[in-house]
Amino acid sequence: MSYAIYIGRNHSRTGHAWLGGYGDEPSSHWLEIVPSADHPAGATIEVGVGAEADMPGVRGTIPQVGQTLRNMRVSYSYYKGVPAPITNGGVNEKGVAVRDVWSTSRDELIAMTPADQTGPNYSDLARIALERAGTARAAVEICGALIAEHGESTYGGNSHLFADADEAWVMIQFAGGKGLWVAERLGPDAIRASRPGYVLEVPVDSPDHPDFLWSPNFVSFAREMGWYAGGPFDANTVYGDGKGRWDGVCWIEAEMAERAARAEKIGLEDVIWAVRTERLTGDTAGYGQVVPLVTPVDPDLHMMWHAPIGALAAPFAPVFLGQRDVPAEFGPHRYLTRGESHRFMDLRKAVSGGVDTVSLVPQAAEATRSAVAESKRLMYLLHLLGEDALARSVRAFAAREAALAGRTERLQRVIEAALAAGLREDALALLGEFSASELLAGLDMVIALAGGFAAELSARGPVEARQEPVAYPQLW
Repeated sequence: MSYAIYIGRNHSRTGHAWLGGYGDEPSSHWLEIVPSADHPAGATIEVGVGAEADMPGVRGTIPQVGQTLRNMRVSYSYYKGVPAPITNGGVNEKGVAVRDVWSTSRDELIAMTPADQTGPNYSDLARIALERAGTARAAVEICGALIAEHGESTYGGNSHLFADADEAWVMIQFAGGKGLWVAERLGPDAIRASRPGYVLEVPVDSPDHPDFLWSPNFVSFAREMGWYAGGPFDANTVYGDGKGRWDGVCWIEAEMAERAARAEKIGLEDVIWAVRTERLTGDTAGYGQVVPLVTPVDPDLHMMWHAPIGALAAPFAPVFLGQRDVPAEFGPHRYLTRGESHRFMDLRKAVSGGVDTVSLVPQAAEATRSAVAESKRLMYLLHLLGEDALARSVRAFAAREAALAGRTERLQRVIEAALAAGLREDALALLGEFSASELLAGLDMVIALAGGFAAELSARGPVEARQEPVAYPQLW
């Protein structure tokens, strides 16, 4: 599922574009920073889906590039049988940000998808874009070239929103095993939400149009199938679900356009609101993410705001590409991870002659609090206590985030000065310490709120609590 929203820089109070959203899968999510890496000639990576996927395929390999880029991203453990770990959204050292969002194809395309489909799946494409793309347009071109050469393993249709400091591109990949895709450029005046991702009218009579790219067979295949005979080419009508912009998309795009029309335009708090609003966000949201699309003085200063689950029940905190790691509380945990219910991590089973250090890695993580599990507890308390508790929780998060935004801006100025003075290691260490401290302070806040709300729930009594759950007005 998932959700993305792009705000062009002409609508931004701070003069840069924004990309926000969340992943929407009922599995374990975690934050990670992946270093750049050199790869030997002939190296390959495994891609695709296997026989266990909801829409099965054959796993295969494709060539690896000589060097992959440093990036930070959220990964998760399960969706429709796609092999884990699965990549959803993040940003790389070139400032290219990625969001992955479902986009259903028409029934006939889903039905004609071969059972032995091959090529990168949606997660592979998101991860490869983060590891290879220097611009948003390059991300589209990389994915298009991979699909043309190796095919694509679909679960029924998907989209990506790729963005950099200058522009964004919505790319839709259609099911069917025919290598069909289309991409639309979003400029500085754009406000675009994806859930599902959509591209509507495509100027197919202008193949060199600067705002659109598409696969070589994009028009010819539609003609062959009798789905298009001429005139305007609406990609959603021809190849998609035919619903155009869904109600939730229309609502959030209109809301953000109203905010953009104010004198103060759109700021961080508005983008956070767009990711947090209970009309679009709930238990299914696996995390929250907001990326300011800037060109910093140093690539290590690329950053994103991260919430460990849907931001209704978790505050955002800054994470920087230059920090060495993230707190274990925000890394992989067994909570909601497929296959963990019947596995032990027992030191008595360590290798003879000493402790197996490999086995200590998951044990060390499980010895910490899980930011996802703790925030989920708060989420369910809010559901049970109702709208007043939700409003109090959101106000507390918003107040913290407003103060934290100011502290983060001050820190960034200090770090820039330290980098200019040649104090790189000290600067990056300070970045990591600041981020870790704020992530953990946010987790402490979640736990404290949950404790207070649990006491309120207990005072109500079990019958009253069950009779008055909050009913969020969902738009999807």
